[in-house]
Amino acid sequence: MTQQLTFNLMPERKTFTVSELTVKIRDLLAKNFTDISVQGEISNCREAQSGHIYFTLKDDRAQIRCVFFKQQQRGIKFRPEHGLLMTVRGSISVYETRGEYQIYVENLEPIGLGGLQLAFEQLKKRLETEGLFDEAHKKSLPLLPNRIGIITSPRGAAVRDVVRILTRRFPNVHLTVYPVRVQGEGSAEEIVKALKFFNQKRLVDVLILTRGGGSMEDLWSFNEEIVARAILASEIPVISGVGHETDSTIADFVADVRASTPSAAAELVVQTRREFDKHITDLRETLVGLIRYRLLEFSRRVHELSARRGFRRPLDLLRQQRQRADEMTSRLALGLRARLEQSRKRFTASHLRIASFDFRVKIAAFRLRLEKRTAELGFRIERVFRTKRERWQRLTLQLQERGPLRVLERGYAIATDAGGNLLRDTAQVALGDSVSIQLHRGRLTTEVKKRD
Repeated sequence: MTQQLTFNLMPERKTFTVSELTVKIRDLLAKNFTDISVQGEISNCREAQSGHIYFTLKDDRAQIRCVFFKQQQRGIKFRPEHGLLMTVRGSISVYETRGEYQIYVENLEPIGLGGLQLAFEQLKKRLETEGLFDEAHKKSLPLLPNRIGIITSPRGAAVRDVVRILTRRFPNVHLTVYPVRVQGEGSAEEIVKALKFFNQKRLVDVLILTRGGGSMEDLWSFNEEIVARAILASEIPVISGVGHETDSTIADFVADVRASTPSAAAELVVQTRREFDKHITDLRETLVGLIRYRLLEFSRRVHELSARRGFRRPLDLLRQQRQRADEMTSRLALGLRARLEQSRKRFTASHLRIASFDFRVKIAAFRLRLEKRTAELGFRIERVFRTKRERWQRLTLQLQERGPLRVLERGYAIATDAGGNLLRDTAQVALGDSVSIQLHRGRLTTEVKKRD
């Protein structure tokens, strides 16, 4: 007997589940692509309610999904938008639920524009769309501000320039300086707090928000959205004097008046006083000219009037007016007497008519008419009752004469079945049925034993 042996020389093939294969791909990508930078154009950008941002990074031949978690967005001033060219830094992994590989973003950097410049342009566009820069929101500067508030750093050169210009040209002005940090973390919140303080206390007539020049990063506190909205909400006019002439901030666009430098901001306040003084001078000169003209006009008018007839004979005119007044008084007295006499006659006639009217005679006549109508009504009711009574008695007699009980007295009877139905035919009962017979006096119950 020969035993045949069979050998399997093929290696055994391992079979993965979908989850196992996905995990291996994830570990492979996470190991080899931990810190990479990728350039491309952002598309399909959306922000979830959680604050995480999802977008696709693409070029002309490929694309890859990206996730920018909220906790990684700290320090990023701008917002990713559709169509922006970006350098994305992060790591690659696999989203196992859908089996898609994607970049977990740790940092974003715009290509071309810097991050701060892009953030500036984005915020400027959004606030301009909302209408924060509209002229309708701009408030006019006061002509004579007695109290001026300054929001700036107490150690900068800007505050010294502003105070020097204002005190030199406005000796009696009252200045209130609110010290704040003008750059760095938390500086924007301090500026907002200062604006709210002045508006709550109403200590000043106008506010100067200022600081010296610097880089865009140094001036970024004045590009924060909270500062822009605080300036818009201020009921006190705000002058923005931030940086040099070439610098522009969001605060400049929202403020009621923009000054190119801190010194220019102080000059603007002084300019209103200078314009006011010039306006007073112009008004004085205009008023003097008008008074001279009116005096000449009145002088000419007096000469014309003095040449008229009325001024030559004023006593005659006065006598005529007195005579007219006497005539009018006499006519008025005659008219009043006539009206009074007419009213007296009407009153006398009315009094006579009332006196001739005897109420007792009228009441007696009404009483007689009422008694007569009452007697007539009683007679009619009695006649109706008598007629109805006679008719009722006739009907009662007819009912007694023609009623079924009178027929029973003559020997007739009324037969009914067990159900109380009147019997008129023998076919209505069967043999053995009970029949009730009503006689003139009494009732009989019988049983049907024969039917003809």
